[in-house]
Amino acid sequence: MIKYYIYTNMEKAILIGAITPKQTEKEAKEYLKELEFLTFTAGGEVIKIFTQKLASINSKTFLGKGKIYTIAEFIKTNYIDTAIFDEELSPSQQKSLENILNCKVVDRTNLILSIFALRAK
Repeated sequence: MIKYYIYTNMEKAILIGAITPKQTEKEAKEYLKELEFLTFTAGGEVIKIFTQKLASINSKTFLGKGKIYTIAEFIKTNYIDTAIFDEELSPSQQKSLENILNCKVVDRTNLILSIFALRAK
């Protein structure tokens, strides 16, 4: 009997979300679960999900500086290709995060657009 194996070259990704006064922890987890499905649809494999409770989003690093540097160390140690943020990032946040995390940074909106681009005929 011949066995066939399908090898996929999925990008290793992490998901990052903030729990703010605007949404409950339960809502944040639901949004991240949906983001995990979107990541898989786009060809990514979610390795880990990071969250942080915040009073407000940091204008430069999205999360607190300490948490971002913890995530950067995880990315380096686990050879992560992409960091996907659950919220829309400003261009300056994205650039700052790419410099700190040293990987591709994508927000929910760009992830959805990339799925549409993959499916376009």
